[in-house]
Amino acid sequence: MTAPQLRSWAMTHPGMKRSHNEDAFVDRPDLGLWAVADGAGGHAAGEVASGMIAKALEAIPTGLSAAELLAEVRMRIKATHEALREEAQRRGEHVTIASTIVVMLARHDHFACLWAGDSRAYLLRDGELRQITRDHSLVQELVDAGAIRAEDAERHPRANVITRAVGADLDDAFDMDKVSDRLVAGDRFLLCSDGLCKTLPADELAQLLGSDAGVPPPQALVAAALSMNATDNVTAVTVEVG
Repeated sequence: MTAPQLRSWAMTHPGMKRSHNEDAFVDRPDLGLWAVADGAGGHAAGEVASGMIAKALEAIPTGLSAAELLAEVRMRIKATHEALREEAQRRGEHVTIASTIVVMLARHDHFACLWAGDSRAYLLRDGELRQITRDHSLVQELVDAGAIRAEDAERHPRANVITRAVGADLDDAFDMDKVSDRLVAGDRFLLCSDGLCKTLPADELAQLLGSDAGVPPPQALVAAALSMNATDNVTAVTVEVG
């Protein structure tokens, strides 16, 4: 599958309550690379963290093989993680400058998603929406342990606590989870910050992502979130397989 058969759109908005936007996105159909980064809420300079990630990925050159592209993405995000840690230490004790990240790569007839944190990737295939990523968050750990129900996770008082992020102070070496699979004609992917997926229910995400109403999907998704008075920054990147 060649690059011209992949179409993408992207949109971001600070939301209805925030004065500035700590989200950033990458939209590189020429490279087969898309990403959403969400500066960690409540931390110092979240927009610096997400912006550094986006800048690092935007600078990847064309002409790389699929394996080289994957390695370059991993290398650049790890380097950004280390740079953010160093900057936080320079600013003082207890300072964190961090961001979640979700990345999609597509080449020929395969795709891969990598992520850290709770920014998500979804796949709409044959009318069925599936969440590809699995949140690195406290509530996800509670759901996995059977301590709370999945339907109660987003209303949990600590629903905003993430357990992995670029720039976060981790005991172990930083890494991203990864999933990969084949592309199928008609697939539609959504990468988003939690400001979108925690505002709109899954059935509405599926309906708007699958709509052929003539409006780019991110525009419809962001507009729907704003109509629900989204309190967080809202970012959506969609990729369609022709």
